[in-house]
Amino acid sequence: MYRFQIIAHTQMGESIGLVGSTPELGEWDVSKCLHLQTNEDQYPVWWVETDIDLTPFLNSPNQQRIEYKYVRFYSDGGVEWETVGPNRWLPCRPDPGSDTLTVDDGAFGYLQPWPYAYWDQANRTQNFAKPLKNLIHKIGIGSKTREDDIFITSSPQEKSSQGFQNCLKELIHNIALLYKAKNGLKIVVIGSSVALGHNAWLMKGWTGYLQEELYEKYGHQLVNVSLSGSNVTTTIDRFSEVVTPEKPDIVIIALSLGNEGLAHCPPHERAARQRKFETGLQELIEMVREIGAFPMLGSVYPNGDYTAEHYWLLQRTHQRMLSWGIPILDWLSVLDDGQGRWREGTSFDPAHPNSKGHRLMYEAINLNLFDLTAKDLAQKQQILDTPVTLYKDDKGLEVLSHNQNRSLQIVNSSANCYIISSSWQELQTPLQKHSTLEPGIYLSHTVAEHIPSYLWVRDDKVIETTLKIPPSVELEYSSAFEFFSARVSQVLFYDGQITILKQEESLLRIINESNHEYNLQPMWKEVRQALKGQVSGVYTDVLNPDLPFRTMMIGADGLESRVKVPPLSSLSFKYQCPLSEINRVAILPIGDRCAIRMVLHKMEYDGPAYPFDLTRTTNLSDVTDIIENGFFDMWNPDFLHYNHEEARIYHGKWTGLSFAHEIEETDDPLYDFSPVYERMRYRYEGRSQRFLYTLNHCDEVLFIRTGMVDKEQIKDFIAKLEEKCQGKPFRILIISPQPSEELAELTNVVHYDLYLNPDHMYEDLGYWMHCTEVVRSILDSLGVSSKNLFWCPPKIPK
Repeated sequence: MYRFQIIAHTQMGESIGLVGSTPELGEWDVSKCLHLQTNEDQYPVWWVETDIDLTPFLNSPNQQRIEYKYVRFYSDGGVEWETVGPNRWLPCRPDPGSDTLTVDDGAFGYLQPWPYAYWDQANRTQNFAKPLKNLIHKIGIGSKTREDDIFITSSPQEKSSQGFQNCLKELIHNIALLYKAKNGLKIVVIGSSVALGHNAWLMKGWTGYLQEELYEKYGHQLVNVSLSGSNVTTTIDRFSEVVTPEKPDIVIIALSLGNEGLAHCPPHERAARQRKFETGLQELIEMVREIGAFPMLGSVYPNGDYTAEHYWLLQRTHQRMLSWGIPILDWLSVLDDGQGRWREGTSFDPAHPNSKGHRLMYEAINLNLFDLTAKDLAQKQQILDTPVTLYKDDKGLEVLSHNQNRSLQIVNSSANCYIISSSWQELQTPLQKHSTLEPGIYLSHTVAEHIPSYLWVRDDKVIETTLKIPPSVELEYSSAFEFFSARVSQVLFYDGQITILKQEESLLRIINESNHEYNLQPMWKEVRQALKGQVSGVYTDVLNPDLPFRTMMIGADGLESRVKVPPLSSLSFKYQCPLSEINRVAILPIGDRCAIRMVLHKMEYDGPAYPFDLTRTTNLSDVTDIIENGFFDMWNPDFLHYNHEEARIYHGKWTGLSFAHEIEETDDPLYDFSPVYERMRYRYEGRSQRFLYTLNHCDEVLFIRTGMVDKEQIKDFIAKLEEKCQGKPFRILIISPQPSEELAELTNVVHYDLYLNPDHMYEDLGYWMHCTEVVRSILDSLGVSSKNLFWCPPKIPK
């Protein structure tokens, strides 16, 4: 029985038919076609079941396949053939009998170059160790008196028949195979739908061909425990249940980047999906080794929906897998069209190969990889388990390479400190020749003060990082890749360059694989949110806690400070104390121009903008009034007017207030001010909310103003701020070209007789940097640094 099925989207009154080259299929007469059916539960799948007499085809040397097409019947009586090109076809095989063979033809109008069909009954799985009792029954072999006593009971005439002789040959062949299998290996394949044989004829994919060949050639038994839709996570979860009980000698891991969602995930998630896949494979490899088996990998393969960026990621993963020192069944070269998609005629759909593709996958497998005995595998494993001494001196330093996990062990049993650098050729040369180190960052398993937390290996296998190895230590450095395993760390963030790992409750590692410095800060939304679930508190760099920007503050909404990560490095941050145990100081500019915003930017103390960062406020009394009134009316269009000659927006209520950065090239503020107002409303609502949030949530405030002020204005500002801050400590830093004596004896006021000219900064970078260093030294003298700076979130929590 054949069941033909196809996906067809139809309108009311339309139906689908099947017409083909056999009498059962109408012999190409549409009026005699088979009509398919569908229902509410299965639409848009249409299907029909029929028997087909294969006798004429089996007896004819010229006709080896059945050909057919689908047609669409319209409600008005019209008929549409699905294509005018080649026909669909089925190979002629013996009649399926009472079982149903489902022929899955994909979608209407899209003809696959190779057909796909599968038996509905699970018991159709082929067993290549054929039961001997069937053959014994055929030729009359029985057992009398003793189980070992086997003799022929058939008559002499039966013994001489060709059928008898064929059965006897088959029996002898299978007995020989069973004898060979006693010394063969057990091979388990764990993968996804492609490993199961999906979309190949009768589900005989590359594993089916390999199963036959390995049994015939070496007597190996292949067991396929693959599951459709599996990815690395589900495979890891299933491993102990389906692989371990088999007690395999070899395990082939055959998964794809496609099932990690690479083809259709947002672009910013692609690198993370790739790394998750690679890390999962590494974890599966270790699981295979832990049960005493030998791992092999099926390589990545194309996908019909991959783009150029997908292909770049695919190739990187492929090259990494080839460098792992594990036998690879390399399929990419025979299936790839050069752009990450399937070679023409090899795919059934974007995610799966067809029968031809499966055959090519099988033919690409180097069968010599399986020319092994149990003794051979044991020797291979012993080689992997034995570390290689790369360097040893008579003072107590030994450097070893572990091939199995590609790690570097440094043992310093002396009382001396060693410095390892790229110029130490006596060590670097054997590293290049004999180690299995790969280019990239390696992390120390020991996280402690004075212990180098990482090392960088160049493409030529030279250790580029200078390492100071303390006396009496034993250190192990493994590829950062190893730390991505869920059994070692939790990956909180990864974008292809920056990684944040949570190794334990109080320890975070940040890895920078790029050639430039990275700034992690609260305005980086994905990074901030990645740390949202971490225990709130202060985390400091274990190795260099006193360096600037090596303090990580984490609050209820994630990252609340700036952290700078050098290129090609890794930093370890350990929990130190709750946020409440440090006095966090907020810097709030209060005019009169943008000079403070500019120097804070160069100092990298800047966060999201505040209301007075990019305005001009010549009168401090205006600032006082604006803050006292909660910024109400600051962006009210009734008070805003545009001066075309000066290209500035002036405020009618606070005449000392003006805006110079709100008009864009596409605006026409003289005739239509509404786009400008909407933009200002959005910006200044957010900036004012940050100002008030900071005032309420920091521990101390440092207000900074760079314009001229008089004593009475400052007194009024202080009085209003004391009420606004409700007892919270604050200071006012005034940087203006006026004598400090004018502001003497004012509480909480610090004055510097300086002039910071923002126009000059724009014109002269040297002057800008000079002003930055001046302000930095002032802030240092006031005890404000990256270690205690309050960072306001860009979006105020509700």
